Amino acid sequence: MTATSVSIRRAGPHDAPALYRLAALDSAAPLAGEVLMAEVGGEARAALALADGRAIADPFAPTAALVELLAMRRGQLCGTAPPASGRARRGLRWALQLARG
Repeated sequence: MTATSVSIRRAGPHDAPALYRLAALDSAAPLAGEVLMAEVGGEARAALALADGRAIADPFAPTAALVELLAMRRGQLCGTAPPASGRARRGLRWALQLARG
């Protein structure tokens, strides 16, 4: 099995095309302001606005756990991190398994 990396990071100006693509796939308005992105294998799969917590995601890929991970990271950055739910912990295990292969 090939290892697939999962990364969560702040989006930069060079990520605008990927964010617009995600918004179009999700039939949503593009996110504004500072944004966190989740990438799987180098491909943007989900994003979340730091200001309001609104998320967009690729509807053709399993992204629920990625959105929860983004929300957890937003909570850490904003100082409002709630205790991780069982689903979020499973999502983290899933992301780690993807990364390990």
